[in-house]
Amino acid sequence: MRSKTANWFIVKIRYEKTGEDGLQKKVTEIYVVDAVSFGEAETRITEYMAAYINGEFEVQDISRAAFKEIFFSDEETADRWYNAKLEFITIDEKTEKEKRSAVTYLVQAGTFDNALKSVNEVMGGTMIDYVTAKIEETKIMDVYEYVSKDESETSE
Repeated sequence: MRSKTANWFIVKIRYEKTGEDGLQKKVTEIYVVDAVSFGEAETRITEYMAAYINGEFEVQDISRAAFKEIFFSDEETADRWYNAKLEFITIDEKTEKEKRSAVTYLVQAGTFDNALKSVNEVMGGTMIDYVTAKIEETKIMDVYEYVSKDESETSE
């Protein structure tokens, strides 16, 4: 399990896909892209998707992701993406009352239980008191991390 903090963008693309029945139909898919700006996110998704989609596609929407950190899984069965909302618990020293701050993460896992296990695995290594408020499956198809030219050349 590894995690990465970055500027993540949610990108929706629309294109014609051939179904199992052989018929073409318009579909909209959601991807997450690591980028520093909206323009860079559009450029990156266009480059990535050109290799996978025959024909034309359009970028329908780009928005900033609600999460800054993604937990990636090494398991082959981890083919789904889950939003995990955690509440960090702190005590206000002046009022001595419990204060909760919500943080959202994106978690790669094969099942809901594995997503929860991954969150607990990553957060268990911290000293932060937290509560898992919600975990829900998303419609995200894939996540594209930024890889510098130096990194891609050394991995080849």
